[in-house]
Amino acid sequence: MTTPHRPHLEGQPQPATGPHAAQPAAPETAVGELKDAARKGVLSALRSDPQQADGRYPVAWLHITAPRGATPTATSKCLCGWDRSAIGHRRVRALVAAHTAHRDTCPLRTTQEGKAAA
Repeated sequence: MTTPHRPHLEGQPQPATGPHAAQPAAPETAVGELKDAARKGVLSALRSDPQQADGRYPVAWLHITAPRGATPTATSKCLCGWDRSAIGHRRVRALVAAHTAHRDTCPLRTTQEGKAAA
């Protein structure tokens, strides 16, 4: 029993019937391309991120998802290894409180000066 011949989809190239060497693609021509466009670019795109200039960076994240009419979920993560999650109204509220309390006990946030002063 042989399979019936299927017509090729319009615009699709015919499959290769044997091994052939690959041919390099022809260079594409750009229509309306500006000369020296890189030098005329926006200067602000070359500057560093202004929010990182003060030396601060994120250490902990609290992500809460509470769709209308559905059960809320939350995750609390920190670079020190703290990783907690909660499902349900009561447990999400408890996780928010634990995340806030973790800010005071996190080894990445507490400095040696703060420990000596306490």
